[in-house]
Amino acid sequence: MSASLLEIVDLGDGEIVLQRADADSEPLVSIRFSDESRVYLMDNGLEVAKAMIQAGIQAAAAIAEQVEQETATGTTARMLH
Repeated sequence: MSASLLEIVDLGDGEIVLQRADADSEPLVSIRFSDESRVYLMDNGLEVAKAMIQAGIQAAAAIAEQVEQETATGTTARMLH
């Protein structure tokens, strides 16, 4: 992914998106909370979505690092949980 400024936007209809701040393009990530889950979360949906996005970015970075290490060492063993 190119280095561009990203923003998290609450669209107000239960959907929160991660998008590039400098372009009117399709969202990179979309999280939609049902009416029932919005009631359960009260007014904390944006904070929960931020945590979900952060966890996803951390997981993607860890996977990329693992693939890089496997490529460097020539190993391709993977564990299925």
